[in-house]
Amino acid sequence: MGRIMAKVKAKDTSNKLIAQNKRARYDYHIVDTFEAGLVLTGTEVKSLRQGRASIVDGYAYVQGGEAWVDNLHIPEYAQGTWTNHSVRRKRKLLLHKAEIEKLSSKTKETGHTIVPLALYFKDGRAKLEIALAKGKKEYDKRQTLLEKQSRREAERAISAARRRQQSRGRG
Repeated sequence: MGRIMAKVKAKDTSNKLIAQNKRARYDYHIVDTFEAGLVLTGTEVKSLRQGRASIVDGYAYVQGGEAWVDNLHIPEYAQGTWTNHSVRRKRKLLLHKAEIEKLSSKTKETGHTIVPLALYFKDGRAKLEIALAKGKKEYDKRQTLLEKQSRREAERAISAARRRQQSRGRG
């Protein structure tokens, strides 16, 4: 009797980042984050695998008990034919019912919105990290910049002190 050897492909457990919305953390206070799956067509997935997408202009909303994301820019797949997708169509988000209810109730409160933070592949599936966020006022943005600047200056001073200490120890 011959043995049949099956090639088992190891599951890809790495997260491959496709697009990130850095501006969202500057413009909003992040209250809570969620990981949502996306309903995509084949050409959208192929285009994402090439690492081409933009989520900067995207926004999410809850409508009819379902979560949707709109204005995500996934460019057309170069080798796609008539089966190609439209670039900025609305796409359904895959979330648990409890998460959708939480998002729905919070967005009805004043000032809360749902913004996409990152688009990535996890275990071979496209995922979108969304955040329940509250808009920052202009003075909050200035405060964030000041904190970032002071943190950077402190790190610079610490590293300079370490360099001085190391140069004294060697000399």
